[in-house]
Amino acid sequence: MTRHRTTRRLPREHFEAVERAHLHPEPSEEYDVPLWCTPKVHRDQHAQVAASLYSLPPQFKGRRLQARADRTTVRFYEFDQLVKMHPRVGPGQRHTDPADFPPEKMAYALRDVAFLVRKASEHGDAVGRYASALLDSRLPWTRMRQVYALISLAKRYGSARLEQACATALSVELIDVYRLRRLLELAPPVSKPLTAGNASKVVAIARFLRPAKQFALPLTPSLPKKDDDPKGDNQA
Repeated sequence: MTRHRTTRRLPREHFEAVERAHLHPEPSEEYDVPLWCTPKVHRDQHAQVAASLYSLPPQFKGRRLQARADRTTVRFYEFDQLVKMHPRVGPGQRHTDPADFPPEKMAYALRDVAFLVRKASEHGDAVGRYASALLDSRLPWTRMRQVYALISLAKRYGSARLEQACATALSVELIDVYRLRRLLELAPPVSKPLTAGNASKVVAIARFLRPAKQFALPLTPSLPKKDDDPKGDNQA
């Protein structure tokens, strides 16, 4: 409450007369404290910030970036360069930018289950119906990896064998891609019918082929040596 020696005013008097006019209006909401972290970009090109997932371009896969999250946005930095910005979503949710993914991975990134069913139907009608049965769930995107495994079986065993195996599995309601793979591993390969085109490749059996027993040598008992004869030793 003492007066200033220069202004000769009390502190409140000087505040009301000079300083108050230079102050900005007080904020109407609380200060937004940002969250900083260093998440890793995983194989699916998503990084986790505050229990939410955000997509990144493919060149950042497997690397750690610096992330800043406020109420409305999430920004990713590499050193001092801004590389990606997303609107912030709630915990347990994800925000995916289609521009971050190549066309062959777009279906998985956007959880396009209809695209996977069409892709599986290219290998046969039963394969397409089997893919639809795999995705028949309340959360179909959680089974997308099984459909990818189903499509990879066509590349490994062929579309014809997979079509036959899927038809057999559907008839007994065997909806499990891993047991279907086991079925393909144990099933014998489908033999091609004999046609005029491949008949010339068949090797004919020799007409005068002798049985194998004619080539076997008879076993002859070996005679004991003189040094091993106990009678000879006694006589000596």
